[in-house]
Amino acid sequence: MAGAGRSGVGAGEAAGVEGAEDVAGPTGIAVAPPGRPPDNGVVVQATTASSNAIGAARYAHLQPNAFAIEKGNIVMTRGESSPVLARTLYVVATPIGNLRDITLRALDVLEQADIIAAEDTRVTATLTSHYGITARLASLHAHNERQRADEVIAWLAAGKRVALVTDAGTPAISDPGAALVRAVVDAGYAVVPIPGPSAVIAAMSASGLAAPQWLYCGFLPATASARARQIERLRTFGCALVFYEAPHRIAATLDALAASLGAERQVVIARELTKRFETIHRCALGDAAEWLAADTNRKRGEFVLIVEPAAQTPPAETKSHDALLAALLAELPLAQAVRIAVAVTALPKNRVYERALALKKASAR
Repeated sequence: MAGAGRSGVGAGEAAGVEGAEDVAGPTGIAVAPPGRPPDNGVVVQATTASSNAIGAARYAHLQPNAFAIEKGNIVMTRGESSPVLARTLYVVATPIGNLRDITLRALDVLEQADIIAAEDTRVTATLTSHYGITARLASLHAHNERQRADEVIAWLAAGKRVALVTDAGTPAISDPGAALVRAVVDAGYAVVPIPGPSAVIAAMSASGLAAPQWLYCGFLPATASARARQIERLRTFGCALVFYEAPHRIAATLDALAASLGAERQVVIARELTKRFETIHRCALGDAAEWLAADTNRKRGEFVLIVEPAAQTPPAETKSHDALLAALLAELPLAQAVRIAVAVTALPKNRVYERALALKKASAR
């Protein structure tokens, strides 16, 4: 597979890099007026109508050879690839390591795009050449994003189809892209997300942490003092904390997290996700430095760190009755101990129950 893409073009036919050719899109492109929202042709949100009440008009927008699939209140299409529209910016997620993680829809867009704005054209050329994609590559990174936004808007005005990618993952998530998207929207052109790989989502899905709420914190500050202040602000948050980190700062960051958040807090260290040396390790923050130092290879690659939520401090009036609760739990089943404690203290049952669970868990250690 490494030698050919979906369109049958060999890997040797590398994608054009910025400056190699003038901007010239294919002839016969249908040009939509500025600001017209695109019909993605992939997911259409249905209302509450049942399948028996859906008329033919509901599917009139579907392409020929496309079939409607309905489950619950969501309608999808399958069949021919969706058209990539002129005067539209597509924000395309690309693999974070394994090239096979690219989506079919991302390939559709990249194959039909006139221009691909890439964080590093050399990195993106590896992907495009692997799949036989020949669109022009133009650099768009943190240092030229605002300047390049004017050029992208000019390309859209000329009827071009533009895709935005980063080196890995989803654009604008701790990567360039947000400023460009805002400029394009303000100029009245459509922006279409093409979802796919994301390091933070991959790490969360394999973390094993039961955290219905989590906060994406991105990269912490580079200097030790600023990093410590930022972590301290997050110390009491009752949600999981998710960080990105680079290899040269991973040891210092883990030390800072342990110092501010507490050595007993659990952390998931995910490195090199989807790559050959992918590692997902779970331990207490106090043990993280020792694990990292045990093998120099563990400091290599890009990291996602997930710290479990802070333990919630019980209300003072509940905690003041710990002695009573502990004595009852030592002699009685949990439910009965809670009932008696509620009768004696007149505290809300849910608070007493939560505190009883915490005391029971602590005594079992």
